[in-house]
This record gives sequence, structure tokens and C-alpha cells, in this order.
Amino acid sequence: MEIRHAEPADYGRVIGRVNTWWAGRDMAPMLPRLFFVHFEGTSYVVDDEDGQLAAFLIGFLSQTDPHEAYVHFVGVGPERRGEGLGRRLYERFFADAVAHGRTTVRCVTSPHNEASVAFHRALGFDVERIARDYDGPGEDRVLFVKRLA
Repeated sequence: MEIRHAEPADYGRVIGRVNTWWAGRDMAPMLPRLFFVHFEGTSYVVDDEDGQLAAFLIGFLSQTDPHEAYVHFVGVGPERRGEGLGRRLYERFFADAVAHGRTTVRCVTSPHNEASVAFHRALGFDVERIARDYDGPGEDRVLFVKRLA
């Protein structure tokens, strides 16, 4: 399966699956269309052999720190998990970040999402800290950082 840059036309395909992929949690508000319009060059999708969405990663180059990049959202279809698609998407993002002079990648996840915490640690991310109320009252987050070679 080929990784390609996300396009505005991919928005509907992704947003139509994101809540289902997160077991009915309302995740769609975290992924507005603007990511598919303004961050095509650092966001990616993977389609399966039948042209169905298999995985995606939404990331961007920091506008504040010229050494950093950020992964905002990544998802792999439940039936495709364990195939290495998430790792491949991150590796593509890392390579593109390095090509743009970035030396650090950041991302966050919920401390309750143990699978996500383990996945990011396996990718070489370090836990920078647990941030209380990061996304509002009661919305704690694990802040990850990865130094790129």
C-alpha cells in the first residue's frame, strides 16, 4: 500500500471513519477540514487494495519553532492495526520533517490510551511530561518528544 499526501478531497473519507475507528468516541471535532487544505505536504493517507481508507496521519511543521514538527492526529483502521502502517506513516513524516530542517517531533495522547503511549514509546518518543488539564479541565495529556537524527 502506497503512502500519499492527503488532499482536501480526503477529508470526507477520513471524517466519516474517525469516530468509528475510535470506538464511537466523538473525535471528529479534533480534525477540521483546514488540516486537509493547509497541511497537504505533511499529511498522508494510505488506501488499501480496494481503494478504501486504511490509515492517515495529519502533521505540520511548526510555525513557532523552526526546528520542530508536530503530529496532530494519526489513525489506522481497526482491521489494519498491527501491519506497520502507523509506523510507516510516522517514518514518512520524520523523513519529510528532516528534509525541512526539523530536528524534533512532538505529539500528545491521552494517558488513558495505553496502546497509544506504548506505540509512541516504541517509535522512539520520550515522555516529556504529563500535562494536567492540557486540553481543558480534566483533559490531561501525555506530551511526547522525539529527536530526529
